[in-house]
Amino acid sequence: MNDREVADYLLANPDFFVEHAELLATIKLGNPHGKAAVSLQERQMEMLREKNKHLELRLSELLRYGHENDSISAKTVHWVAHVLAERDPHALPRLIAEQLRQEFDVPQAALRLWDVADAYVQASFARHTGEEVRLFANSLEMPYCGANTGFEAAQWLDGGDAGAAQSVAIIALRKRVSAEERDPSGEAFGLLVLGSPDPRRFHDGMATDFLRKIGTLASAGLTRLLPH
Repeated sequence: MNDREVADYLLANPDFFVEHAELLATIKLGNPHGKAAVSLQERQMEMLREKNKHLELRLSELLRYGHENDSISAKTVHWVAHVLAERDPHALPRLIAEQLRQEFDVPQAALRLWDVADAYVQASFARHTGEEVRLFANSLEMPYCGANTGFEAAQWLDGGDAGAAQSVAIIALRKRVSAEERDPSGEAFGLLVLGSPDPRRFHDGMATDFLRKIGTLASAGLTRLLPH
């Protein structure tokens, strides 16, 4: 019999070693952690230990992700509560940015709106924005995360220095969002910008699901500043 036939026979007869238990102690296998041979039972136990170790590491990783998600959810609820409680429309844009900084430890945050109602056209958050910024906002199918390459919107951050933030997240604020979350069909009426001097804080490989939700919630709150 060749190796394949032996393997097929053992697979077809899973009770073989039950009926011939004495063989388990005599079969010797190479030890992956040394030169000495070990019995089949010892090798099986070693394999089970390695498997359990891998599963424990995976479980620990999943628990860590779970705790992180719980923390993000709690912070999001706290942020939304502040947004909903703010009754002064003039104060809302600043509150949205400031609470994002505080809740999520973001070094810099700012937003700018356009085509707002007449009552808000003189507000600082409604300062003039160029046509290129508006076109860029409408082109964002998902939040931009990555290096700050001199975006005009980065100048809205604290200090007004576009180069101060080494990495940025830029989120379009839209009048409405399609039922299909990945198809933001509403026209943009503003941008929310998050910045950091850390070039890796916002990078092009990071997930944007949470940022999209922040954009959706901020947009819903800020629509009260638009003409009715």
